Amino acid sequence: MASPIKHILKLLVIFTALTANSFAQPQKYIRVAVMEDASSLSLKAPGHYEIRDSRTQKVLSRGRNLKTTVTTYKNGILLGKVTSNTPKLFIKTDESGIIVINGRRLRGNIELIKKDNGKIVAVNHIDLEDYVKGISVREISHYWPPEALKAEVIVFRTFAIYKMGESAGKDYDLTSDIYSQVYSGTAAERYRINKAVDETRGLVLTYKGRILPAFYHATCAGHTEDASMLWNINLAPLKGIACGFCRESPHFSWHYVGSPDEIKEKLSKAGYKTEDIKDIIILGKDNSGRITDLKIVSGKKDLKISAKDFRDIMGPNIIKSTNFSVNVIKDDVVFEGFGWGHGVGLCQWGAYFMAKQGYTADEILKYYYPGTEISPDTSI
Repeated sequence: MASPIKHILKLLVIFTALTANSFAQPQKYIRVAVMEDASSLSLKAPGHYEIRDSRTQKVLSRGRNLKTTVTTYKNGILLGKVTSNTPKLFIKTDESGIIVINGRRLRGNIELIKKDNGKIVAVNHIDLEDYVKGISVREISHYWPPEALKAEVIVFRTFAIYKMGESAGKDYDLTSDIYSQVYSGTAAERYRINKAVDETRGLVLTYKGRILPAFYHATCAGHTEDASMLWNINLAPLKGIACGFCRESPHFSWHYVGSPDEIKEKLSKAGYKTEDIKDIIILGKDNSGRITDLKIVSGKKDLKISAKDFRDIMGPNIIKSTNFSVNVIKDDVVFEGFGWGHGVGLCQWGAYFMAKQGYTADEILKYYYPGTEISPDTSI
């Protein structure tokens, strides 16, 4: 029996053939901040280009083979010989064009935004499918099984569309780092992942007819997290499920040794004032086994802090999850933990091992997001 993805793709092919002469399917563009606080940046547009004022759409310059440094001044943005009295410039390339920002090759177009502090934000306006191709190898390996790759790129696409819905009225939809999805442009593209993107083109996860907040993480280490423990999201597909698939993940367990002074310094920079740290006590855990709150014992006044905030302050690549034990031993603070990431939604290494065992992309997604459907995106 054909999988639901293959059935949906077959229907999409038939639909496209029937409607090709009636109307062209519009592209969906997403806005990705590839630089947020630059004093200056280098910019190249090897093909034909057009520079416009983003607010008035007035064309300021046209040409070919743009190569310049971008800076700001009191009244606007300086771009080569183009002096603009506007805080927003849009650089449009031809359809096959590439724009290079500080050596990073990007498809699509670029908007340059001058912030109030004079810094520059560079926003890549890119076709959604090209965006998914430009993040995938930064989030997964292109050597993974095809069904895992298909499941992953559907999740990446769904998450991006969800963030687009959240960002109406803002200058961009996502950043290009770990706090959104790691995006690197053409450098991240690989044949096997591009193939998975093309084979699942336009497919997303929905719940009760709406785009799902398709969160994902590297390794859950036994149980995914309830999204409501971290954010104001209370949906049945994100309540957390038991996972026995990621036991062989290279990130199943982790170990970190820090010092009381290091932790004190990081807490201080984040606005939490403490005296010398004597102990760190776990105050509670949720149903997935992750810590909810900690008590930092120090001097005259103890500090209560959520485990989520503590992890963010210490660094998510240092304290890899909130599922850990902690002991203060003389001048060392020893963390022993399990899993990597916030734990909500798809466990990526679980998906890998499910695919290795013969599960399809459909089965993987419906396991980690119970009650969801794989559907064509209709949010254009």
